Amino acid sequence: MKRREFLRLAALSPLLTATPQALAAAIRPGAGWRTFELTYEVDLSVQNGSGRIWLPLPNNAGDYQRVLSTHWQAGTANAALNWDPVYQAPAFSARWDSNESAKMVTVTTQVATRNRQMAPAGRSLRDTEEAALYLQPTEHMPVDGIVSETAGKIVKGIASPDDKARAIYDWIVDNTFRDPATKGCGMGNIKTMLETGYLGGKCADLNSLFVGLARAAGIPAREMYGVRVAESEQFQCLGKAGDISKAQHCRAEYFSPRYGWVPVDPADVRKAVLETKLAITDPKIVELRKRLFGYWEMNWVGFNNARDFDLNPKASQPLPYLMYPYAEFGETRLDGRDPASFKFRLSSIEIGNQA
Repeated sequence: MKRREFLRLAALSPLLTATPQALAAAIRPGAGWRTFELTYEVDLSVQNGSGRIWLPLPNNAGDYQRVLSTHWQAGTANAALNWDPVYQAPAFSARWDSNESAKMVTVTTQVATRNRQMAPAGRSLRDTEEAALYLQPTEHMPVDGIVSETAGKIVKGIASPDDKARAIYDWIVDNTFRDPATKGCGMGNIKTMLETGYLGGKCADLNSLFVGLARAAGIPAREMYGVRVAESEQFQCLGKAGDISKAQHCRAEYFSPRYGWVPVDPADVRKAVLETKLAITDPKIVELRKRLFGYWEMNWVGFNNARDFDLNPKASQPLPYLMYPYAEFGETRLDGRDPASFKFRLSSIEIGNQA
């Protein structure tokens, strides 16, 4: 089915799969897959006048995540599912006119995941052209100046892209730290981090730093913005179930000529160090550090790779990323990093587990 035809159907009915590609892939998962139901409940009735909300939704990803269905209830709002033209980030949007008082939406998505491993070497790679996009700088993630200088020092004398990526990963783990005072997941302004020498932050800071340094070293890399949806088999602090309104988490991946897209998560190594109070040399942390170069535990659902981009429909300004709900009512901007103030709840339940 062509994208134009799919969007026409999307306008006719709020019961649909969550991406164009999902039409071909939305089959019930088999062994090793887990199925989760994610539900947004939003009430913006206290906001005056006309306005719009955007909600990030799961996307199909590799061979480890499949969207099964998405549906919503939005009353009389003008609601639709859209994708931005650059990154194809899916987002539910709803617009209310000034005379509407009940501004409430409920959006439910079912998504299947399975743990993601590094692919075997030498497979047929089909996404080399796609990877070129992820060498480009963005507003918050330049690849010149101090970013390029830092990357050059880290990878000096190293030949292969995989060894370079590993050196950058190790540098992040050794030189950054998780700052619990950072609001939300951080903003990922890597130039400021390097210029000030303050390398503390949360996942969007630390993993964006990995991505920016990798790009500066000539390695395609990207963030994946998403949310934790279940408890972790690794460390308690690396999981969340039930009310996941504050469980957003950014991960990273780089493109290898040998392995394709390789998952990494140096930020979660630093999170485990902080919250378990274990030393970086503790055997449990050493093992986690080794594992998270080439592995994602899929008690987490990915939304998109979008960075410094325009929403669809356009907002008043580009967003640095879309991992939280976002809304505009006139000059008022609602920050999804504060669910209570925003008046939204995101919940997760597991509805299937095929071991």
